Amino acid sequence: MICVRRALVAALAIGTTTAAYAQAFPEKPIRLIAPFPAGGPTDTAARVVAQGLSARIGQPVVVENQAGAGGTIGAKQVATAHPDGYTLLMIAVANTFGTASVLYKLDYDPVRAFAPVATVVVDKQLMVGGPALPANTVQEVVRYAKANPGVLNYGAAIGIGPHFLMELFKRKASIDIVHIPYRGSAPIVSDLIGGQVHLTMTGKSILLPLVQTGRARALAVTAAERWPELPEVPTLVEASLMDVPYDTLFGIVAPTGTPAAVIGRLNAAINDGLRSAEMRASFARLGIEPKITTPAEFAAIIAQEAPVWAEAVRITGIKAEP
Repeated sequence: MICVRRALVAALAIGTTTAAYAQAFPEKPIRLIAPFPAGGPTDTAARVVAQGLSARIGQPVVVENQAGAGGTIGAKQVATAHPDGYTLLMIAVANTFGTASVLYKLDYDPVRAFAPVATVVVDKQLMVGGPALPANTVQEVVRYAKANPGVLNYGAAIGIGPHFLMELFKRKASIDIVHIPYRGSAPIVSDLIGGQVHLTMTGKSILLPLVQTGRARALAVTAAERWPELPEVPTLVEASLMDVPYDTLFGIVAPTGTPAAVIGRLNAAINDGLRSAEMRASFARLGIEPKITTPAEFAAIIAQEAPVWAEAVRITGIKAEP
């Protein structure tokens, strides 16, 4: 009986300590790791969210770019961080939970290593051509590539969503376009505009402004329907060049073991920001849509989306460099 009482007292003490910790959280700046270079879709979403989150929790949220190996270097830092809520990771579900564990020999399981905190935005994918591309439509790209195998190239970071989508497009169209590997979207865009790269595909937030200012040519979108901003640009599904639509969902995760009350505090603050007029205006300017969920809803999305992207790895046969 005495042992039972001691166990109950200990449990109550732990619960009280956890509740007190969550109530005081945060007491110092929070690190938000963006596992890709500055200027890309992951970084863009992270910086908008960090600003809104900081305003609501009263502490700085510092975005740190830790790029490399398809986002797995930055992810590993968070997977092994102390689970106290002060180190978070901005992820694309497709990469962190779908493709990374199939492509790379990870020494951790992303599903077990990370606790979902909140979804952030849906960033739809756009295929564009640069000034060096000798084609004006996606159908012309296919015809040119069939007539000139291995002449065209596209830029993409290895092992992330756009890399797989371009390879799925190539397989569906039965064409040979050379992949040029990059560390992230920002250097690809620079080379696309400069004429060193013919094609690329990445998030709407990055490429739509280039199209609207005439620096890139929109060819196709991966969404289920055409975009209002580009009504003349077909979807790859309607062009019979992709079997199903694909979008990229970004969200924030924490190391597993982070107190549920802390995750709840972060989720509430992030969602409050996503509902605000100022953040919605920021996202609207980028052409991306906020996505609000609970941690449990986010976990369900991960469980549904991860196998789809893992299958894309198997279909395309893409392998990460040693």
